[in-house]
Amino acid sequence: MTRIFDRFIKRLEGASEKHLRVSARKLGRRSFIAQAGTVLMGSAVALPVLPFDRRAHAAGTDEGSDPCTYWRHCAIDGFLCEESGGSLTSCPPGSSVSAVSWVGTCNNPEDGKDYLISYNDCCGKPLVPTASYCYMNKGERPGYRMGLYNDVNWCMANTDKGYHCTVSVVMGLAD
Repeated sequence: MTRIFDRFIKRLEGASEKHLRVSARKLGRRSFIAQAGTVLMGSAVALPVLPFDRRAHAAGTDEGSDPCTYWRHCAIDGFLCEESGGSLTSCPPGSSVSAVSWVGTCNNPEDGKDYLISYNDCCGKPLVPTASYCYMNKGERPGYRMGLYNDVNWCMANTDKGYHCTVSVVMGLAD
């Protein structure tokens, strides 16, 4: 029985060696590196759909004067652009607005009406850890409802993928 097993192993080793030698002649190191690079770059396409949790970078805010309690920020998740060179509705100079965004419906206590708010990330500049970080999750849905999910780095759709801050733009009355 041992002789049969030894012959089987030798045949297997011989066949494996022959296959590897043929492969080595046909495929060089460069083609392996090119294929490995293609696989790695292809997997990078899946990254934009992965959640990006900005809470780890959150700076503490004073509860008495919390700018996150402003009515437009009812579903925001990010650093406020108005504290890092931008405004409530525009990105700071040197950054660009995200190509995609998430939305929320917020109630304006002054007129009692509900408004549709578009939250756009501003991309292309480094974080400003001194800006207020707001994590409000009113109406947030799981990641498979992307337009209603605010824990995503929405800058992944832009050329400059680095997240900087978030703006709150009133789109109109919610029906």
